[in-house]
Amino acid sequence: VQLVESGGGLVQAGGSLSLSCAASGSISSINAMGWYRQASGKQREVVAHITSGGSTNYADSVKGRFTISRDNAKDTVYLQMNSLKPEDTAVYYCYADLSGSSYDYVTRGYFEVWGQGTLVTVSS
Repeated sequence: VQLVESGGGLVQAGGSLSLSCAASGSISSINAMGWYRQASGKQREVVAHITSGGSTNYADSVKGRFTISRDNAKDTVYLQMNSLKPEDTAVYYCYADLSGSSYDYVTRGYFEVWGQGTLVTVSS
């Protein structure tokens, strides 16, 4: 499985950005997908997760502002980010879980594939 993200960039606080993640390869082996972010000097944080059945989970830090969705026909996952804050600045990575790990395990980094990342910068 390969993942390619797109859509990062620079936005002012309060603005919106949409990220996309296109999957290729052994798509049928994917159980869940999501997004994590890595800010400079901070721990990795899983921000949004969506299962093959469409169930979603969000980090408390983004609930009500971010929405994850998937288009199975296009093998693509999206992250709509609204009301962005400077503290959302990070490199955002798409990931895929191939082993059916629980969300709790995924938040600890138990996923098998991730993309190259896309930078999101929110200015104040």
